[in-house]
Amino acid sequence: MDITEDFVAKGLARAQYITNQRVTTAVFLALALEKPVLIEGPAGAGKTEVAKAIAAMLPTELVRLQCYEGLDEARALYEWNYQKQLLRMQADEAQGARWQDLSEHIFSHEYLLERPLLKAITSPRRVVLLIDEIDKADEEFEAFLLEMLSDFQVSIPELGTMRAHERPVVVLTSNRAREISEALRRRCLHLFIDFPGIEQERKIIALKVPDLDERLAAEAARFVAAVRKLGLRKPPSIAETLDWCRALVRLEIKELDSDAIRTALGVLLKYEDDRARVESKASSLAARQP
Repeated sequence: MDITEDFVAKGLARAQYITNQRVTTAVFLALALEKPVLIEGPAGAGKTEVAKAIAAMLPTELVRLQCYEGLDEARALYEWNYQKQLLRMQADEAQGARWQDLSEHIFSHEYLLERPLLKAITSPRRVVLLIDEIDKADEEFEAFLLEMLSDFQVSIPELGTMRAHERPVVVLTSNRAREISEALRRRCLHLFIDFPGIEQERKIIALKVPDLDERLAAEAARFVAAVRKLGLRKPPSIAETLDWCRALVRLEIKELDSDAIRTALGVLLKYEDDRARVESKASSLAARQP
């Protein structure tokens, strides 16, 4: 497949991912150079959606590894199906099978549980591997990941070395809960995605919530942009903005005045102190709408 920047721009558009030139170029280079891309930015700014859009664009399967504290190689790479192995051992031992013959069966692909990293490597076609919120994983796991991203191969003692049939497209995301190592950064292209500007978010709302009045969509985008500047505990994500806009449609709200703002804030904001702060400023925020 001939990957061009124009192909990427049109592909992201077909996947309904509204973005800017910086993101388009980063995705193009990640595909053209076959390098992982590390996407950083605030939670809810649309980082994960980039991987989903790439998978839809190619098109191919999205394999997702959700990182968390304590994630280890076994959970990310592979495990043996111990329960199934035990049942096979009990059945074969009852028939007098030798351990040498038995071990050849129970340590085979039939008893292997592929986790996301191994699945991405052994897939017969290129997939998009999303390593989501890498900043939540421990530094030890990050070090293991470095080796895998360098060679795209895995050694399983019982089965040998398994190499990637097709090098996966790798997208890592980080909310910057901790600093990512310099070693990992060197292996990746870097992209920072912030919350969209008013006009870009208006386009997103218009695309994803077509039933919302065009004027109200513009007002909603301006309102959310103003709310994000209030220093809240959790600024609203793009997904929460869209849910809030869908709520406005369901509530048949025609004007974004202070009463309308207070009515559906529970959809947009998820902490009571954030809600109280916005409610106290509802009149002034509503007055900013043209």
